[in-house]
Amino acid sequence: MKNHNGVRRSLTACALFAVVASVAAQDDLFTIALTGDSIITRRLSVYEEPEFVKTIDLIRGADVAFTNIEMLFHDYETWPMNQSGGTYMRAEPELAAELTWSGFDIGSLANNHTGDYGVGGMRLTVKHVRAAGLVAAGVGESLPAAREAKFIETARGRVALVACASTFPDHSRASRSRGDMPARPGLSPLRFDGAREATPEAMRALTAAMVELGLPLPVNGGPVSFLGERFERGDANQTRTEPNAEDLREIVAVVNNASRLSDYTIVSIHAHEGGPGGNSTPAEFLVAFARAAIDAGADVFVGHGPHILRGIEIYKGKPIFYSLGDFIFQNETLLRLPQENYGRYGLDADAHVADFNDRRYRNDTAGFPSNPEIWESVVAMPIFRGRELLRIELHPITLGFGRPRTQRGRPMLADAELGRKIIGDLQARSAPFGTEIEWRGGIGAIEIGRRP
Repeated sequence: MKNHNGVRRSLTACALFAVVASVAAQDDLFTIALTGDSIITRRLSVYEEPEFVKTIDLIRGADVAFTNIEMLFHDYETWPMNQSGGTYMRAEPELAAELTWSGFDIGSLANNHTGDYGVGGMRLTVKHVRAAGLVAAGVGESLPAAREAKFIETARGRVALVACASTFPDHSRASRSRGDMPARPGLSPLRFDGAREATPEAMRALTAAMVELGLPLPVNGGPVSFLGERFERGDANQTRTEPNAEDLREIVAVVNNASRLSDYTIVSIHAHEGGPGGNSTPAEFLVAFARAAIDAGADVFVGHGPHILRGIEIYKGKPIFYSLGDFIFQNETLLRLPQENYGRYGLDADAHVADFNDRRYRNDTAGFPSNPEIWESVVAMPIFRGRELLRIELHPITLGFGRPRTQRGRPMLADAELGRKIIGDLQARSAPFGTEIEWRGGIGAIEIGRRP
């Protein structure tokens, strides 16, 4: 016979004691599996490739697993809004259960597609996600409801999730009620304030253009207002951002409360906005928000949205993942799209989804299909002992760059060559935060005890 660790009972007493001690030492560890965007339009549970199954086993093996649920689940009981988050996202309601089949327990519903089909689409998605057994945060019938943490019980601890988005059409944003009319249902927003800076050379060029156009000039060399933008003098041409003070205060208060009602608190944000170094670097407001969330009691901060990996920071002993890219990316196999999407590309009433994809992506030579990094990511696994972060494992995955659109978009463990490349990207993007990532046994590893 074997015990639960697969060790035969014929062990000597000393050996058995050592095994029991080893098992007990492992039992106090808590593992979180974190992924980026899950845009699911097709079943996953039918596939059997070893590298796919191993990826799913990683998710299932964690104490709790998170993904950004960047999909609306409904049967077209509601209608598309006149503005979407890019593509009008929608999938069959039964596909929500594919996420729980994959091992996910919790997810965010706050993203730029939350309001693609209005409040009705959001409500139906909440209904179907809950029916599938997922605990989801980030949306609600009012701003306070959208802000609040959601909790899940696990065998080894209670976990809180606080979710928000900085990228969204404004109609998706939840509101408060003054009591005289209902609140607007929607997502929990983190707005941000920005100021554009321009070099002296750029400012002179802007001023010259304003003179040529007969526009009013700034007084005494002050800020320049041009084409609806305000420019201040700086050392570089860049946009400086900071979190909206009201939103930051409200979200931080929720995080602080959640941290005192749970063993582990996860904060999630959907943020497309990049920093001065481009889309692979986080915007300044995002860095400030992530650190404020940790200061308020969060144990993990996870970002998603730009569809590519961003760097990792260890702040006060807690992990900040500025973006985990994609986990499922099946946005090309939607069933239907509204006329607005076809009209944008000059397509007539005889066009269908495949025609839209061909026109939008120029037969896979532009946009998402042409960028390898869209299809490269990691499953990040922070491992805790109590509230102390011990290490982070980064398992590189591929979503099938270059494969036909009917096949690409689902995760499989990357081979050694691609895995090294993916971890190398993370190493370079994490270095500015002082984070060292080792390539070890086919995965990236961050040993917290070795940090300088």
